Amino acid sequence: MKSVKSYSYLGEQAIEETIINNATTINNKKVKLYIEKAVKRVIDIIAGLVGTILLIPITIGIYIARKILKEDDGPIFYDQLRIGKNGKYFKLYKYRSMVIGADEILKEYLAENEEAKIEFEKNQKLRNDPRITKLGKFLRKTSLDEFPQFINILKGDMSLVGPRPIVDREVKLFGNKMKTVHSVRPGLTGYWAANGRSDTSYDERVDMEVYYAENFSLALDMKIIFKTIKSVIKKEGAI
Repeated sequence: MKSVKSYSYLGEQAIEETIINNATTINNKKVKLYIEKAVKRVIDIIAGLVGTILLIPITIGIYIARKILKEDDGPIFYDQLRIGKNGKYFKLYKYRSMVIGADEILKEYLAENEEAKIEFEKNQKLRNDPRITKLGKFLRKTSLDEFPQFINILKGDMSLVGPRPIVDREVKLFGNKMKTVHSVRPGLTGYWAANGRSDTSYDERVDMEVYYAENFSLALDMKIIFKTIKSVIKKEGAI
């Protein structure tokens, strides 16, 4: 009987130790995640400050280029409502790369071009977009059109790295995965943006954005940033 009691006690002790170890591991992971998120925000603030300062000479250069190309109709900047963390809307800033009245031009173009309509419904983009100006094509190829989003990063609407923010019409394409994507701040760049961008299908994009939201780490962020720099230099996946 004593032997049985001894084994029973050892078994209970082992279970208790396992529970304690598991709880400690979970707590350690939570603390690590909390610290990494805090560091990520500090990095975002520094990047936001530097990027916002750099906006001054870049904006002057774009202003001069618009004058030379006679594409100076309308404002230099463009803002659009996007969906951010926890489904909260915010104004995303960009350099304007499209002509005035772009929405109406797109509507007419898609109505007259069935192939383009299918492409747009599938990818939410067009490779030969009639709305984009000559300067706009350069800004998009070099990703300079996204530069004003450093203001969004500084404000806390966005992060340097995260899923790219979407508009209302794209929500249905994410389906029940939207909640996962909205659990983190959207980013200036991200796992999808650094891995093909416009060279991937929309379904692939959704999977990539979900992967990032579920596997965030500072190490992953650093890999994405370096890969993004490489992609921008090579102009990979840009439209």
